Amino acid sequence: MNKSLTQKGSSQSVPPASWPTTHWHMLADGRVVCDVCPRHCRLRDGKRGACFVRQAQGGEIVLTSYGRSSGFCVDPIEKKPLNHFYPGSSVLSFGTAGCNLSCQFCQNWQISKSRHIDTLGAQAMPAQIAQAALRYGCDSIAFTYNDPVIFMEYAMDAAQACREMGVHSVAVSAGYMCDQPRREFFSMMDAANIDLKAFTERFYHKICHGHLVPVLDTLLYLKHETSVWFEITTLLIPGENDSPKEIDALTCWVADHLGPDVPIHFSAFHPDFKMLDKPRTPPNTLIQARHIAQANGLHYAYVGNIFHEEGDSTYCPSCGKQVIARNWFKLGAVNVTDDGLCAFCGEKLAGRFAKREQAFGRQRIPVTVSK
Repeated sequence: MNKSLTQKGSSQSVPPASWPTTHWHMLADGRVVCDVCPRHCRLRDGKRGACFVRQAQGGEIVLTSYGRSSGFCVDPIEKKPLNHFYPGSSVLSFGTAGCNLSCQFCQNWQISKSRHIDTLGAQAMPAQIAQAALRYGCDSIAFTYNDPVIFMEYAMDAAQACREMGVHSVAVSAGYMCDQPRREFFSMMDAANIDLKAFTERFYHKICHGHLVPVLDTLLYLKHETSVWFEITTLLIPGENDSPKEIDALTCWVADHLGPDVPIHFSAFHPDFKMLDKPRTPPNTLIQARHIAQANGLHYAYVGNIFHEEGDSTYCPSCGKQVIARNWFKLGAVNVTDDGLCAFCGEKLAGRFAKREQAFGRQRIPVTVSK
């Protein structure tokens, strides 16, 4: 396990220069291998991994971004996107810097591809994050903007501090992890959105410089070995991963291996980072993908990054009636009981639900955490 708050002191308010980790081993030639993700970066002393924030120091791997963030915002939970995890609630969102994949289309590249010395201007230790979530009335915190896999020690300690105060933790991740770190990391999470970037090894290798199988392993682990609520997002890029054949294969795999109740979000691409030669995703591509998912038995299929109220709303898989109306992260009529039943037919809906007097809305509010 990582060095916990109890070992280092939850009252600490100033981020350390580096934080010790445990997922590494040393080679005979003196290099240290990071074992958090399948990249297995082999590092000489002082060198950083592909993620940039994990570094070899004194014969071990340390985390150099612990307690430092690229900024904090209060968001609607639907923006993660999570449509079945306490709909209408607010979430304290933050990330750090760096990433362990190299996606040419990254739409958060200013954060994920930045060097932390240029980006991590906000500081907050785990206890401060938990206190801020309560102060701003957030049900959850979310590790997002860049992948929490690479700052897992910081994320886990923040999640532990939040758990002690009754605040949930959400991981927005590509799921590119090794087995043991995966088990430790998700033991601290209450919900996740996993970015399944495509359903071909070609795409992962050529465009993300990674591999597909470890991501599928993460999805299988979440479904069959944890109680973590999770949803899937796939960004559809014209000519790369948007063919009906690939979407059919992807959604059949989800239905067969994860079951019909795992929500899937098909999101629109816009040209960014190193992929400026591709057009925006046509709305009809997303709508067709949603229909393919439904035809393959998935109960909850959504579209994102476009205005499409039908594709953004939730329908009862039993009676077919609209149970949660949505309009670009803003909730309309909610016909779900406090315990997650369809108000029309009594069908149990998949997800986590709770009584809420008023939905948070679509606002995004930058906030300060440390005082």
